[in-house]
Amino acid sequence: MSEHEHPHTGTMNYQEGLKAIPAAAISTKDATALEEVMEKDNGNVNFHFEMDCKVLPEKKSHNVIAELTGNIYPNRIITIGAHLDSWDVGEGAHDDGAGIVHTMEALRILKELNYKPKHTLRVVFFMNEENGNMGGKTYAKKVKKENEEHILAIESDRGGFSPRGFSVDGKAKHLALIQSFEKIFAPYFVHYFEEGYGGVDIGPLKKEYKDIGLIGFVPDSQRYFDFHHNANDVFENVNKRELHLGAAAISSLVYLLDKYYSEVN
Repeated sequence: MSEHEHPHTGTMNYQEGLKAIPAAAISTKDATALEEVMEKDNGNVNFHFEMDCKVLPEKKSHNVIAELTGNIYPNRIITIGAHLDSWDVGEGAHDDGAGIVHTMEALRILKELNYKPKHTLRVVFFMNEENGNMGGKTYAKKVKKENEEHILAIESDRGGFSPRGFSVDGKAKHLALIQSFEKIFAPYFVHYFEEGYGGVDIGPLKKEYKDIGLIGFVPDSQRYFDFHHNANDVFENVNKRELHLGAAAISSLVYLLDKYYSEVN
């Protein structure tokens, strides 16, 4: 990661029963400058840092949902999604505007091709991932309450960089199925198919559906923290070609999972 003047912000959690203390982030460039001053003065430095953070009251918001109904298993759902909200220091172009475009475009491609899915393919744009994940939690509880059958979920929340593959949080059968597609993806260098993490938004589905497979889109990570949660995360820093490739990779995987998932269950 290159040094710059923009702090990489994040979320803070406190353990119940312990006194909460403030925490803040400074940029890599400022951290280096502060370290040099401290070393020069043998640590005898007075550092003044002012913050005005506060917690605002909760407000009602909404997920955005669209789907292609399955022709054979309409009640068996494959969810693909990303989150709508972002940190206020940037525009959220990579986190997670890119994921929104990825998943929306993945379904649009299949619709444009007049593809008739076996299972219902549902795109969900989740609200409030950055500040509590209420969109993901509420979605999981709601679909379970409505007795929907959710078999797979895919999330894009790692930026709009060149696709490298997918990580799988699920049963051995889920990983084996995706790894069986390696020869199809390998010519495009999109064949990282390993056990790993699905995503924050789709994570709550695992609590409600023990047999579900969660799949996380994995792009190239080398430049991720140049943009993630800082003021550099703007539209101009998303490469159009790389964004298209990510959408194509996700659309291809959705097609293959829809086509072959029932054969392993």
